[in-house]
This record gives sequence, structure tokens and C-alpha cells, in this order.
Amino acid sequence: MNGRVIADRYELATVIGQGGMGQVWTAYDRRLDRRVAVKLLRPDRMAGGTEGADEMRRRFVRECRVTAQVDHRGLVTVHDAGSDGEDLYLVMQYVEGADLADHLAENDPYPWQWAVSVAAQLCSVLSAVHAVPIIHRDLKPRNVMVRPDGSVLVLDLGVAAVLDTDTTRLTRTGSPIGSPAYMAPEQAMGGAVGPYTDLYALGVLLHELLSGDVPFAGSTALGVLHRHLYEPPVPVRQVRPEVPQALEDLVLRLLAKDPLHRPGDAQEVYEALAPLLPAPGPSGALPRGPLDPTRPFLMPHAPWPERAPAATGPVPPAATALVGAQPPAAAGPDVAEAVEEVKRLLDQGGITQAVDLLGAILPAAAAEHGERSTVVRTLRKQYAATLMDDGQYRRALPELRMLAEEYAAESGPRAARQVLRCQYDAAQCLEQLGEAVAALGEYRALLPRFERLPDDADTPLEIRRRIGHLLLSLGDRQAAHDTLAALLHDAERLHGPHHPLPAEVRHTLQWLGQVRA
Repeated sequence: MNGRVIADRYELATVIGQGGMGQVWTAYDRRLDRRVAVKLLRPDRMAGGTEGADEMRRRFVRECRVTAQVDHRGLVTVHDAGSDGEDLYLVMQYVEGADLADHLAENDPYPWQWAVSVAAQLCSVLSAVHAVPIIHRDLKPRNVMVRPDGSVLVLDLGVAAVLDTDTTRLTRTGSPIGSPAYMAPEQAMGGAVGPYTDLYALGVLLHELLSGDVPFAGSTALGVLHRHLYEPPVPVRQVRPEVPQALEDLVLRLLAKDPLHRPGDAQEVYEALAPLLPAPGPSGALPRGPLDPTRPFLMPHAPWPERAPAATGPVPPAATALVGAQPPAAAGPDVAEAVEEVKRLLDQGGITQAVDLLGAILPAAAAEHGERSTVVRTLRKQYAATLMDDGQYRRALPELRMLAEEYAAESGPRAARQVLRCQYDAAQCLEQLGEAVAALGEYRALLPRFERLPDDADTPLEIRRRIGHLLLSLGDRQAAHDTLAALLHDAERLHGPHHPLPAEVRHTLQWLGQVRA
């Protein structure tokens, strides 16, 4: 027993997991009288000093807020998050079961039908997560739980994004932050990540379930990355001839070096797996033991254990109303009062609430002042910026497109600058949504226009940095090297060699040079 109490509420009991990201404890929630799991992170030890720790704390708060938007039965429920002393903490539901790494070790060889069932469930989770969009960044067997009823849960959503403060996923000493064996080449190289990055990790995981080992292993992180970049994976049927050819083909597509050659999204992967899933059958055909990941497909939504207690009564009227009834229409908000409330919420960090309020007052403002009025445009700009701060890039993108069109219809240098700014933010949305090719095209079109501005030397450098990272993500390492080398020269000339931008670019080029060597 530990005896430490986090946030005057969660009493730590025993360590159930430990790694580079921190510790996981079983704990007791004194307020609600339940068992929970608490993950502790030490930002000062992982971020390289106080400044890095402060940045990690800010990222932690943001990632917790963004990941809280996702509601899916395949994700572990997060109850609370915050800081306690020098630690960041994440309070989650306590899950009975085994992590997938232990499950694989205890069932060797792993039945290929089990592997298909695990991967299909993971596709369902990834499809929901990528729609937000969130990229997991660290999908691996240790971050997947198999529950007694065979259902699969994904852990650590968003945590890898908090720790990924370096240009690459490796520290400056070359020590891995995450898990090099499961990293897509573009991720470890410091390129832009997207849904295709998680799909590569899914391919590594599926290869490991089917063959008993990851496709690329080595004694150093650099050696593993070199194999990811340059060696083809061994087809799983060479190890397990009974694996269907269609499944081997899917694994090879997921492990494609070029993200453009991987499946388009998690839905496409699920559709490829669906014909290989076990068909629902009568209860006599069900596996009787726990931890069988085919069970959710053999009998979807079946109770666990086999004989569930009878219902105690009818559904309460309040619960019925929550499911089936529509709330009464609310009166339109007062625009001036709502604007003041938005300012207060943003000052206090209530970004999600501010998004909801801005979305609600825009129609009222348009009705009162006109769709093309200065008031509505100012609100829409704030709405788009707040959506981006909240990680809702899919919703921000059309708002930015609309703003760019409105400013483009006007004349004068101020309107032209606003067009550029909206288009630049839209390109960032595309990048965050994993639309690497589209984002790259937008940045390249914007760069010469920003370079012609007389009083903004920093934005063109940032655009060039983003272009370099997108080229890395798309596997064009020579073009990325040339882009970043030219950027380093110009950034050092403008800011000096010790500025954070040239230091970051220099680190990426050094790492890229090691891999190419």
C-alpha cells in the first residue's frame, strides 16, 4: 500500500504498470467509493527542465480536453485529470483483463481469428478517434486491454501527444520516448503525423499477433528505424501458412513505407477484415472461457457472465426522456452579453464552453446585424480560432474557408492579409486532419505570398518548416532534407544559431543524416 492521496481524493494502492511515460496505480476514489486507475507523469523528468515541464503541463491540459470529446466503448473512460505537486495525473476506469502483450504471450501461437477480431475492434476505435481528429501515436499491445468478455479497450489516448515535444520521437540523446518498434517511419523521422501513422502501428501490431514478433526489431532505436525505412517486412504466411492470403495482403498494405500506399482510413481496414470475422452463431458455438476476442462477434452485445441478473424494473421516465426526447428550443442569446461571457470563459480556460456559446450566438448575431456584418465576421474569426484551440479542426476548416472568401471579395492590403491568414490556418487544419498532400499544396501556394509581406519574416520560416515535416511524412526524405537545410541557413541568419527554430531544424537534419547513413 502506498498511502499517498492525489488531489485530496484518490488514494494510491499498488503499482500495476511502469514505463517511460510514468506509473499506473490502482487507487481508491474516496468521494465515489470506487476503485480507479491513476496514471502519474513527471513532466520535469521527461521534458528537459522547468520550461519544458511547463509546456508539457499545458499540452497535457489541452490533450485531456480534446480526448474527452471521444465517446466510444473501445476507449477507457477518463474520470479526472490535473496536477498534484510535481506530477500530472490521469484518473481512469479500472479495467479487469489482460493487456494484449500478455494475452499474446499466454496464447502462442495466437489464433489468426483472434488477431482479426482484435484488429477489427481497434479499427472501430481508430475510426472514432480519427474523426475528431486525434492521432494516438503510440498504439501497441501494452496500450490495448482485452477484457473478460473479449472486448478490446485502447489506453493512453492523447498521452503520447503530450510527451512528443521533440521534433522527432527520440530525445536529443537518442533514447526512445515512445516505442520505435511500432512507429511509422514518418513519425520517428519527425514528419507530420496523421491517421495513416496509427494504421502503420496497427499493421505492426497485427503482424506481431500473427507471427509472434514485430516485423522490425533491433538493439538500438536507430537500427529499428533504419529497418522500418529500408527493409520489407517478412510476409506472415512464411511463418504461419494457415493465415488467409487476404489477411497477409492487408498487413503488407498497412506496413507500406509510403503513407499514400496504405489503406485510406480505419473504415477501409475494417471492411477488409469483415469477411474474415467469425459469423454470429448460437450460444452452443460460443467459447466458454473469458478473454476470447471473437466473442463480441459470435454473439454481439451478449451479457457477461452468461447469465445476467434479471432487470429490476422498467426504465425510469427520466432516462427515457434523455434517450428519446428532444429538449425544448432555447431562446436566442443576447449577443452583447454572450460576447462578454465568451471573453470570461476564454480567460478562465473554458475553451469548449466558449466554442458552444460562440456557435449558439452566431445565428442570432447574423439575424440582428446581417450575415456579412463586421460583428458577425469578428465572431466567426473568434469561433474558428477557438475551434482550433479546442482541437476541432474539422469544424474550423469551413469557417476559415468562408472567411477567406469574404475577405477576398474586398480590396486593400488589410483584406489581402486577412485572406492569407485564413488560408494559412486552413492549411494547418488540413495538416492536423492528416490530409498531408492537400496541406503541402496549400503551404507551397502560400509561401511566396507570405514572403512578399514586408513585415513578417517568421511566418515564411514556419511554413517552410511545416513543408519539410510534411515531406518527411510522405517519405520524400531528399526533398525534406533540402528544404530543411535551406531553412536552417536562413533561420540562423535571421535569429542566430541558438534560437529554438534553427536548433530544432538542426536536430532533425542530424537525425535524418544518421538514418540516411
